[in-house]
Amino acid sequence: MKWNRKTALRCVMLMLGSAILSFGLFNVHSRSGVTEGGVLGTTLLLQHWFAISPGISEFVIDIICYTLGFKLLGAAFLLYSFIASSCFAAFYTLWETIGPVLPDFTDQPLAAAVLGGLFVGVGVGIVVRAGGASGGDDVLALIIHKYTHMAISKSYFITDAIVLLLSLSYIPLRRIAFSFITVMLSSFLIEQIQRLGGRKLGQSGEAKHPDTI
Repeated sequence: MKWNRKTALRCVMLMLGSAILSFGLFNVHSRSGVTEGGVLGTTLLLQHWFAISPGISEFVIDIICYTLGFKLLGAAFLLYSFIASSCFAAFYTLWETIGPVLPDFTDQPLAAAVLGGLFVGVGVGIVVRAGGASGGDDVLALIIHKYTHMAISKSYFITDAIVLLLSLSYIPLRRIAFSFITVMLSSFLIEQIQRLGGRKLGQSGEAKHPDTI
């Protein structure tokens, strides 16, 4: 990776997106009980039905996804994703040390779903626009987007929705409904952030990552 002004800007965006995403997940999602789609939702599903620890299943799933990302999206994408994932872990630890700074939305699931969707959508949107991914589910959505030319918002929604529908096997419909609100809002925001200041991913050539911002 050649270090220049564009690379520095990219790293700043990766840090900013990771900070926003981790802040929302810690202060809203982890406290409100609004479940997730993607890799996190899959680990919870496997834990419930097969007693597989999320610590093990998430590691295995992420390794598989990042391996696919390296082969299909390139080495630069993998490097930027590693930076984003490392920043996410560091910031999440920081928020844990500081403690919650937002009200507890446990009794207001709709507010939690909307606010959580805003944090996830903006955070992931910035990370993806910078050319990386914050987790295995981002990688899958980007691969689907690149090779099917499906809108990136639909790619994210599909991967999350499948997991949420499977989660109905052990989670009440009402709770899943709020998770769908989060997924729809975050998917929409990711798409809009990708469109800011230039062409959409997959339009007139290769995706924006890792060559342009």
